[in-house]
Amino acid sequence: MVTLLDTAARSTARHPEKANRPDTEMLRKPDWIRVKAPGSPVYRETQEIVRQHGLVTVCEEAGCPNIGECWSKKHATMMIMGEICTRACAFCNVRTGLPTPLDPNEPENVAKAVHKLGLEHVVITSVDRDDLPDGGAQHFADVILAIRALNPKTTIEILTPDFLRKDGALEIVVAAKPDVFNHNLETVPSKYLTVRPGARYFHSIRLLQRVKELDPQMFTKSGIMVGLGEERNEVLQLMDDLRIADVDFLTIGQYLQPTRKHHKVDRFVTPEEFKSYATIAKTKGFLLVSSSPLTRSSHHAGEDFAQLRAARQAKLGQA
Repeated sequence: MVTLLDTAARSTARHPEKANRPDTEMLRKPDWIRVKAPGSPVYRETQEIVRQHGLVTVCEEAGCPNIGECWSKKHATMMIMGEICTRACAFCNVRTGLPTPLDPNEPENVAKAVHKLGLEHVVITSVDRDDLPDGGAQHFADVILAIRALNPKTTIEILTPDFLRKDGALEIVVAAKPDVFNHNLETVPSKYLTVRPGARYFHSIRLLQRVKELDPQMFTKSGIMVGLGEERNEVLQLMDDLRIADVDFLTIGQYLQPTRKHHKVDRFVTPEEFKSYATIAKTKGFLLVSSSPLTRSSHHAGEDFAQLRAARQAKLGQA
């Protein structure tokens, strides 16, 4: 089921679908999850470039804890197709409701911002756009092509929605040749009904598998959050499902609750448990694994891409 929300009468509410939910307890964060507040000169320069080009970033919209570190390195993850999502996931802090029309100038503006920031590797994500016939696939392709035209040496990573019931959409995006295709599972299948009700676990697995069928050389990537009440064995099974789909790169990070109206944090997973997940995932055959409390899909994406290419070359050299 896809959730479309009419927020005309309550346009100021960020999450109208959560307004009537009972408040949940917000657990105190352990020391290992704390980060420094942003505010360096380079951070403010990045912020100004984003504002000048009228861009939206998932760093801000999703309340990413790594924004200070990333923006201080001029690493910003662009969120295209507006700031309003048609889904109502229980974990997400992105605004929900009826989106505005696509901005035809956005591909060029994103490309200009990438050039101004001097990015060698850029991550492009989006809100879900279930209102569009292709789910925004062509817009993704237009952004990729615009970046390539102005920044031919920049490698491009995309983090896409699931394009549920959008026949032909995935093919449009893959044909635009991003360097990395990322689609996050977010959580284990038993939690989808409460955490990600608008999505379908096996559709997401099949989406990632289909990318490899269309372009075997394209890197694929997926990520999950832990601390939502999942069992350890469920995480291990999810790893196996991703490997069956030939996914190259897995990220695992701690879920952080945006507000009392969002899904609660069941527990804070320890750094030692994250290390254990990383060890197991590597033995299962992923080319690269990032597993830590503050791991996020686009955190250290440029450095990770270099490691991903090196890991593939090393594997080919052993064959």
